[in-house]
Amino acid sequence: MTQTITKHVADLVAEAEREIETLGVDQAIALHGDSAVVFVDLRDIRELDREGRVPGAFHCPRGMLEFWIDPASPYHKPVFAQDKKFVFFCAAGARSALSTLTAKRMGLAPVAHVGGGFGAWKKAGGPIEIKV
Repeated sequence: MTQTITKHVADLVAEAEREIETLGVDQAIALHGDSAVVFVDLRDIRELDREGRVPGAFHCPRGMLEFWIDPASPYHKPVFAQDKKFVFFCAAGARSALSTLTAKRMGLAPVAHVGGGFGAWKKAGGPIEIKV
């Protein structure tokens, strides 16, 4: 039997973006370095090593997000217990839109994501660290 997918990833991302705050890359760059903001990089470690990193961003692999946010989880990370704004980003903005909606639904607040992701950040001249 062939599967019939009735909702596509583009639909899920569009729905998420209607419910979350999306920061333009210039807004996100302006927030970088603000002690009241935690940037959360959802990309795979191979992406970080290949493309570079946003200085000071906390790396949270997308597959661990819910477990690291939840204080009842044995995998909880204290960074998510801080009284700060969490700005999620990925390579292009789709994973971070979905992640931001998930974090919001879990009760993490305030949350936002970077529209266009790391690609837009890099193109706009945002600060980047390259691993050597």
